[in-house]
Amino acid sequence: MDLTVVAYAIYLLCSVCLTVWVARTLSRNGRVFLADVLHGNDKLADAVNHLLVVGFYLVNLGFIALYLQDDTTVATARGVFEALSQKLGVVLLVLGVMHLGNVFALGKFRRRGLMEREQNPPVPPQGYTAPAGGH
Repeated sequence: MDLTVVAYAIYLLCSVCLTVWVARTLSRNGRVFLADVLHGNDKLADAVNHLLVVGFYLVNLGFIALYLQDDTTVATARGVFEALSQKLGVVLLVLGVMHLGNVFALGKFRRRGLMEREQNPPVPPQGYTAPAGGH
């Protein structure tokens, strides 16, 4: 069997498994932030979380598929490892950037939600008190 095909198969297996693992981790832990940002609206948090995960899969799996092709021919076992380390390294960097982007966006949404909550008084005004001094 051609070693280039072996390298492709290992690359696809590792890249897809890493993408699934990161997506599940983001989904499980990101939902808490979304529920907080959306003021406890669990159905909306679940829907937004699902949409974010689908987008994450589409972007990363699309990148993995586009990055599969390589013009070099792998002829030795060493070449397989070198090709895999380069390809998986780039995939890991892309996954890391996507992860940091998601964390940054969720943090920004959360901060905005906290600021909105601080601007609203905890209870509505109860009445009016005239200023002292006989005016």
